[in-house]
Amino acid sequence: MSADCCGADAPRPDAPGHEDEHEDRPRPLWQVREVRLAAAAGLLAGGGFAAGLLGAPTAELVLHALAAAAGGVTFVPGTLRALWRRRIGVGTLMTIALAGALVLGQVAEAAMLAFLFSISEALEDYSLARTRRGLRALLALVPERVMVLRGGRETVLAPEELRVGDRMLVRAGERVASDGVVVEGRSGVDTSAITGESMPVEVGPGTEVFAGSINGNGVLTVEATATVADNSLAKVVRTVEDAQQRKGARQRIADRISRPLVPGVMVLAALVAGLGALFGDPASWLERSLVVLVAAAPCALAISVPVTVIAAVGAATRLGVLVKGGAALETLGAVRTVALDKTGTLTRNSPAVVEVVPAEGTEARQVLAVAAALEARSEHPLATAILAAAPEPAPARDVTTVPGAGLRGTVAGTAARLGKPTWLAPGPLEPEVTRLQDAGATVAVVEHGTTVLGVIGVRDDLRPEAAEAVRSLGATGVRVTMLTGDNTRTATALAAEAGIAEVHAELRPQDKAELVERLRGRHRGPVAMVGDGVNDAPALATADVGIAMGAMGTDVAVETADVALLGTDLRHLPQALAHTRRARGIMLQNIALSAAIVLALVPLAALGVLGLATVVFIHELAEVFVIGNGVRAGRLRPLAGATPPPGRVTTGEPRAWHGAAATR
Repeated sequence: MSADCCGADAPRPDAPGHEDEHEDRPRPLWQVREVRLAAAAGLLAGGGFAAGLLGAPTAELVLHALAAAAGGVTFVPGTLRALWRRRIGVGTLMTIALAGALVLGQVAEAAMLAFLFSISEALEDYSLARTRRGLRALLALVPERVMVLRGGRETVLAPEELRVGDRMLVRAGERVASDGVVVEGRSGVDTSAITGESMPVEVGPGTEVFAGSINGNGVLTVEATATVADNSLAKVVRTVEDAQQRKGARQRIADRISRPLVPGVMVLAALVAGLGALFGDPASWLERSLVVLVAAAPCALAISVPVTVIAAVGAATRLGVLVKGGAALETLGAVRTVALDKTGTLTRNSPAVVEVVPAEGTEARQVLAVAAALEARSEHPLATAILAAAPEPAPARDVTTVPGAGLRGTVAGTAARLGKPTWLAPGPLEPEVTRLQDAGATVAVVEHGTTVLGVIGVRDDLRPEAAEAVRSLGATGVRVTMLTGDNTRTATALAAEAGIAEVHAELRPQDKAELVERLRGRHRGPVAMVGDGVNDAPALATADVGIAMGAMGTDVAVETADVALLGTDLRHLPQALAHTRRARGIMLQNIALSAAIVLALVPLAALGVLGLATVVFIHELAEVFVIGNGVRAGRLRPLAGATPPPGRVTTGEPRAWHGAAATR
């Protein structure tokens, strides 16, 4: 329960929101202490009304007093502790109203107030605890036992005993206990429960695997690179739990309204009692002031957004999407323009040499040899493709990078250059450069001495789901733009395949950031930038929402991005936008309803039209409604007109999620 809402103290070990972090299964509702006390208050209050109908006033008074006590136990002690620390909240208003009703002899009304407020508080805490527990169920993907090889022997350990450097033996069908690198064996690994990826990933020696992944049909020896407490799965859970505490704009609005409203309500109630007593019966106006106190309590307003944020952020993780709190959730839900980086986002990020065109009198292998020598120690994406085509080159000397252009160095004692056609003129090979670029290939020109040896065409194919993801975004009214540092012809060709009409090419990192600013002004709305979380850092930081692609296990991306797609399936992007848009709508509904209830009840209470019991009933019914409405944000719905990623169920949960629950 938010302290701002009720002013309660820290949760007790038996409180519904205070669960052991390794507890997998939620406690049944009837086992929650607050729910039992609220139920007891309800039964006692009902018994009191029955006793009144049967003409037993003493029994009626005793039962109603007991009901008030049973219900009051759930919120009065916490309120008094908060007051001791000079903190007031809705619980303060309810405690004053409860005490006032008892002093005025309205024991039945006090019983109803205690019962209804206690049950709404218990249900609220329980709903928040269930949502948080659904997130922590990710930790249950770690197996209860892990087999390691120590001293040449197989040893079974508890996951907590695993150390960095231990070699885990993962048999077919078993889960990987912690992050690591495969040192022996080959297999297919299912990461759907973590990243949302539906297709198994082929792994072998040197491949990184993540905690919670399911090994396919081979036996793997995996060297642990993290302990269970510090692996990628635990980091994701910690990140989302921290994110659930962050406040979005509407949550801050609710706080700004509810915090001063509580003392304001107390002043208003005092004025009603004081001024009314000057012109009428003091006891009657004191009673009205207590009703006003309850009517203006902003508990539904204070809880309306947090419960929605917690439910929506937790549900997004089941899509393999990390949303960093309420602010990111709200902004993503308002996005109408999405800028997509090309390399690694729209494309597979696995470039390959598709063609080598040598100049007259030069052989293709000579072109590749010089290019590979320059790229031998480069980390540029093109380097991987060129080195795969010409393995084991003799590295060039004195290699330097020309930002945004290419490389220069010395190969076999002669100056050499490799770079863009706009930097290195291809000469007679210009038509070949145009042909390759029109086919969607990135072209590098190779020069040795003062002679152009040839050109190399490297192509990074689109992800197979890219076109579908772009169509889904367009169907929801989102404008899609491609940003890339590649040449215009290559970018336009790939954009046409993906169905993107607006293309901005040949951009430097700072150019991308400036373009994001222009897109925001042009389309008059929030802009989301999707990139790899590192190379596109300026644009990601400039955008209203920075979305990192394929962030599982990447600390920088998970920590710095507003939103992180743990996997690489682009179809999760439109799903995430639709999910957050729906959650944003639910926030607005809750705020509007909460404010309307307060505005309607206060004058009716001040005029004496509504009594204490009626106001309490309407108020707490509204709170239960906004809680239930907020919890709806935790449901995942399939995107209209889109094909869900293969292997995913319609709720958005991976099949492995259900398997994990079944094996616990």
